[in-house]
Amino acid sequence: MIAPEPPEPAPGATPAGAKTLWHGRFASAPADELLAYTVSLPFDRLLYRDDIVGSRAHVRGLARAGILTDAERDAVLAALDTTQAELDDESFVFAPSDEDIHTAVERRVTELAGSAGAKLHTGRSRNDQIATDLRLFTKSALLDIARRVLRLQRVLLTRAEEAGDEYLPGYTHLQRAQPVLLAHHLMAHGWALSRDVDRLLDARRRGDVSPLGAGALAGSSLPLDPDAVAADLGFAARFENSLDVTSDRDFVAEALFVLALLGVHLSRIGEEIVLWSTDEFGFIRLDDAYSTGSSMLPQKKNPDIAELARGKAGRLIGNLTGLLATLKGLPLAYNRDLQEDKEPLFDTVEQITLALSAVEGMFATLAFKHDRMRAAADSPYAAATDLAELLVAQGTPFREAHAIVGALVRRALDGEAPLYELVEAEPRLGANGSALLAPGVSVTRRTTPGGAGPGPVAIQLGRFRALLSADAARLA
Repeated sequence: MIAPEPPEPAPGATPAGAKTLWHGRFASAPADELLAYTVSLPFDRLLYRDDIVGSRAHVRGLARAGILTDAERDAVLAALDTTQAELDDESFVFAPSDEDIHTAVERRVTELAGSAGAKLHTGRSRNDQIATDLRLFTKSALLDIARRVLRLQRVLLTRAEEAGDEYLPGYTHLQRAQPVLLAHHLMAHGWALSRDVDRLLDARRRGDVSPLGAGALAGSSLPLDPDAVAADLGFAARFENSLDVTSDRDFVAEALFVLALLGVHLSRIGEEIVLWSTDEFGFIRLDDAYSTGSSMLPQKKNPDIAELARGKAGRLIGNLTGLLATLKGLPLAYNRDLQEDKEPLFDTVEQITLALSAVEGMFATLAFKHDRMRAAADSPYAAATDLAELLVAQGTPFREAHAIVGALVRRALDGEAPLYELVEAEPRLGANGSALLAPGVSVTRRTTPGGAGPGPVAIQLGRFRALLSADAARLA
């Protein structure tokens, strides 16, 4: 649940009585234009839970260091609990002076806990605070998305197992090439998604570093214990270099890349669904619940989920390239440019989450038109490679065999005779060759490991099933 939209900053300077976090250094209040341009609360309020989790750990660390008494610690922790409850139920009242979620939370905690609350930010900068918040958010988001990918993979596996020995044309250059089992085609998407799961978890592992204790850029003179705080927050390690960790957004860029590539894979699935649902292909029928209609054309049934999966991939790629352009010229350490890291990350996470749920539902409910698939795959020309390999098995060099079969195909396409008659009349092929052109024969001849025939596909399904079980254990 996202907290309610904060109010617009009041006209003029910061409202009477309200103070910025840096007011002691300045003789005048900030200009309206500065506040309007720099405010991040409208989007970074999404991080409120992560911000409060980080603050709780920081408060416990301050108490361990003797900077907060036990009573002060308990008062601030209680105030943080109250603040989160108010944000959760949307009763939290934002103030016009709330520049970002950190300011809003600290203000409210100070209102509730008094002078103890004013110690919340001791030994901490917004630089290491936001880096911590964003790493917590990214860790959680990548794990959640990996679990959603696993659900889509399970749907693909189920549909592949249901497909049995049904087959369709495999394509190169969008031209019919060789018949493949439908299960094999579906598993091709499943294996691509398995690499996405690996990348999601790998990116999550590299981002699993706590920045708390780095301060603005150089650490602190206070007796803080970043290792204990990192362990408290569930991070695998604490930072090694305070300059690096406060300015590092590699983990955001890497997350955006991994999610953009996942989006590209969903786009490729979407493109096939768009093609397969046309009358020209006619390979599938989409469920009504996962299709749309036309405001003008009564007969239409549109594959909007597939089209949006394809279209939004460009948006995800744009989020990645935009952030990389922002990062490329920044000197150490923190610069306000880094405020631009959140919106692309939040948008990409939201769009991928929506896409995975929609594509999963679409695939779970669509109906395959096996008769249309078989008819398209049973063209005798799709067995041309089998004819060449028959000649190879008899001792003919492949390049010569390729030329022999190619010439037969050309003569058939020129109208001299049907291909099967020309094959049967060819002494080097004869009846053995024409038998390969019978419907459903070619797909059974793919026998090499990882291939598209019944034998290797049965093995593949077992291996994929085992992979999903192993990934489920990794994601538990």
